[in-house]
Amino acid sequence: MTPQPKSVLFGLLLLFSVPLTGWAEEAVTAEEESSEEQGITDYIAMKPSFVTHVGVPGGKLTYLKAAVSLRASKQTTRPAVEAHMPRLRHELVMLFGEQTDADMLTTMDGQKALREEAKSRINGVLEEQQTGEVITGVLFTEFVVQK
Repeated sequence: MTPQPKSVLFGLLLLFSVPLTGWAEEAVTAEEESSEEQGITDYIAMKPSFVTHVGVPGGKLTYLKAAVSLRASKQTTRPAVEAHMPRLRHELVMLFGEQTDADMLTTMDGQKALREEAKSRINGVLEEQQTGEVITGVLFTEFVVQK
């Protein structure tokens, strides 16, 4: 007795549908977890812009003007940042004032390194203050070096 083609086809579909259904549910669950981990994107402007002199002390006066926004991935980060804004601004004023190579600031690599150091210092303050929050990025919405 040979199996009917319809019953073989039905058996194969049934056999393969079980793992596929489980795989699809796992994919949806992983996607939901990923979106929960990412949360939202909130840009927090640090106003007013920063203006400071940079370069070697005693050298030609060179100024840096930078408008800074912080990128947060959770709704709870903004209140923590706003509560500590004076200290965060202080950290950036000190960081910008420490810059002695004005030429490096005009390069993409120099600006990237400055953004990374700014992020590190801001997250350091948020950790020191035990906020449980972190920023995920520092963006320069305006960046001018005047020699």
